[in-house]
Amino acid sequence: MKRLILILTAGALMLSLASCAANSGKVFAQLDLEAAPLLAIDWEKDYPEISTNDFALKLSAELAKSVDGENFVCSPFSVWLPLAALVNGTDAAHKAALLDALGAKGISENDLNEYASLALYALTNERMKEQDYGEYYNPLRIANAIFVDNDVTLKRDFAQKFLDFYRGTGFNVDFESKDAVKEVNQWASDNTDGLITDIIQEFDPRTVAAIANAIYFSDRWTWEFNAKNTRQDTFHAVGGDTTADFMLREGDMQIYYEDDRVQAMPLSFLSGGFLCVILPKDGDATGLLQSLSDDYFQEIQRDSISATGKLLLPKFEIDSGLLSLNDALQTLGVPLFDQGAAPLTKGILEEDIPVWVDSAVQKAYIKVDEKGTTAAAVTVLAAPGSGMPEPTEPFEMKCDKPFVFVLTGRSGDVLFTGVVNRP
Repeated sequence: MKRLILILTAGALMLSLASCAANSGKVFAQLDLEAAPLLAIDWEKDYPEISTNDFALKLSAELAKSVDGENFVCSPFSVWLPLAALVNGTDAAHKAALLDALGAKGISENDLNEYASLALYALTNERMKEQDYGEYYNPLRIANAIFVDNDVTLKRDFAQKFLDFYRGTGFNVDFESKDAVKEVNQWASDNTDGLITDIIQEFDPRTVAAIANAIYFSDRWTWEFNAKNTRQDTFHAVGGDTTADFMLREGDMQIYYEDDRVQAMPLSFLSGGFLCVILPKDGDATGLLQSLSDDYFQEIQRDSISATGKLLLPKFEIDSGLLSLNDALQTLGVPLFDQGAAPLTKGILEEDIPVWVDSAVQKAYIKVDEKGTTAAAVTVLAAPGSGMPEPTEPFEMKCDKPFVFVLTGRSGDVLFTGVVNRP
């Protein structure tokens, strides 16, 4: 029996895809496909509610169960996008369950595709590019691709939707050859600016296709930390005290949130979006991430105020290693792992062969320093308001114990989440 492999990558889109297989790029060219423009928001239109952040935080909570005192980072949006694309190839018996798992319960396939297109338009700052606002800069780059075995044929309808709504690209590979591993790993490396490499060790020779997403983020803070103020101090890590380099930010007009559970600050980026640092008062950052809901995250954003105070935040750099996503995705209700039902059969390929998702992994990376943040990740699925009173005195938020971070793009979509247990 054949199977489908999904590769979901969060990393840099800074490559010429001609560097892949010698026959790469022929898939869509042979189908003679042209991409429709990405969709811009029509402010007079009512859009259905889709919660990518609900999916993001639920996935993060499941993955955090295995953190066990270590640092943790993942990219939920890198998982969401390719799964959303696969809705177009999922059979009717499993489509509703997949939509529900993706935070799109009761939403049509077309509405989901439109949402993905709108998100890509907003996240990649397409409007600035189209209207030529001087020097064009976007810190977030997103790419999608599907690698197809030479012995099978990609369905034209799926390919067209993948191109139109997800800006997908198609490539031919021979999954029975070791060259396929090199080609896909090279694509991952190129698309993460070299931050993520060797995501694939080998392909099962039964593999028929691999779908890939790449996200790379690198931006400066709106208000940079002064490196001259960075000092080494004690961090009360899980398992014992250690030392860390603490950055200092202090002054008026800082966005700040506090309740009986946490202190939180969203650190904004020059081009939009922010890194929200959430410090639990009980010191259990892993537990906080496991319980962090979309509603509570929205409350933190909505009820933050402008305040005077100071933040002490350690510099940190986290490489996740290889994360297994199988159990987490199945717990969230993703129905694509059912080998018996093979829910992707006839939806992706012209050939009538059973297709399902067999396994899922991700690699992720983030670095935070005085100037800003760089983040990347690679995921692989393989198949055979005002609710808080203003502080009466200046606040101090000293992140000298484990804390959570949530990185969002300019559209508000959660791109990366994680826990710093030991900087």
